[in-house]
Amino acid sequence: MSMTIHERPGVYSSYDASTVVSGSGGGQTVGVAAICTGGESGTLYSIHRYEDAVTAFGQEENLTQLVRTLFLNGAAQVLAVPVAAEENYQAAFDLLAAQENVAIVLCDSDQLTVQQALRQSVCDASDARRERIAVVRGAEDEDVSALVTRAEGLNSERVILVAPGDSTGLAAAAVAGAIAGEADPAVPLSGAELKGLTELAAQYVDNEIDTLVRGGVTPLESLNGVVSVVRGITTRTKTGEASDTTWRELTTIRIVDDVIPAIRNALRAKFRRSKNTEQSRGAIRSQVVLELENKLSREIITGYEGVTVQADQENPTVCLVDFSFTVAHGLNQIWLSAHITI
Repeated sequence: MSMTIHERPGVYSSYDASTVVSGSGGGQTVGVAAICTGGESGTLYSIHRYEDAVTAFGQEENLTQLVRTLFLNGAAQVLAVPVAAEENYQAAFDLLAAQENVAIVLCDSDQLTVQQALRQSVCDASDARRERIAVVRGAEDEDVSALVTRAEGLNSERVILVAPGDSTGLAAAAVAGAIAGEADPAVPLSGAELKGLTELAAQYVDNEIDTLVRGGVTPLESLNGVVSVVRGITTRTKTGEASDTTWRELTTIRIVDDVIPAIRNALRAKFRRSKNTEQSRGAIRSQVVLELENKLSREIITGYEGVTVQADQENPTVCLVDFSFTVAHGLNQIWLSAHITI
């Protein structure tokens, strides 16, 4: 609001009002690539609140609404790349892949080839020690069978497929924001309320939910006007041609992405300039145990063993650290057995 300037001495004020939607302090950063006519295509925008997206892209753009939904559900920051056409997605993915500290990447496209390109991007970034997962959507008119087929085409522990699909991708954005907003990687996504959504394109019955979960699809449901996640599932259902449920639960990859980088960063910070001696290796082992004990006390893992540190026999400048740990499992079901005496 502009202020009218008077000549009388005194203290004057003005105010304005807006619906401020900004990042949560404890959340993670989400990268998003989406079709947008506003802003400059192929340019990375660092967004800290909804109003920044309105300024950059325009209030009516779908990318702006995706950003708003991400913030509403827990994202701390959004790195947004507007895309002019389908052939520009790969450049946007490459730009996001180069960014540090991105935990989730969102894509608005329902084209399988685009989603597969995003899968490759997040896998390559994760291999380069920039761990992240992708969240994608099904097409608006896809039935359960088609969604399972789409999940088979993605088949990665780093890709989440949200159903039912919609024409805007807001449901996928809500899920991405909810993942980013959950500080404890061992807490399951099941039952998480998704803000900014009022309805879904489809409502699944129990048998359909069973098929979706077993097929690598994360189903949503709407009850009494509240949209929530039924169960957080990755699209990884096979290893080669064999069925494999090892990576099915979303919490598994999230715990791995929490534990491994934490140990890696701690060792990098403390042993940047060290000798590969028995004393240094003992200190490295102690640091690894300290980090694992921290994860154990926070119930992110349920146990660990076999922590060994030794010099590489072939390269004396290399130190080999080996250990194993068990991830904590989310509580999805409680079964009651009642024994009644008459």
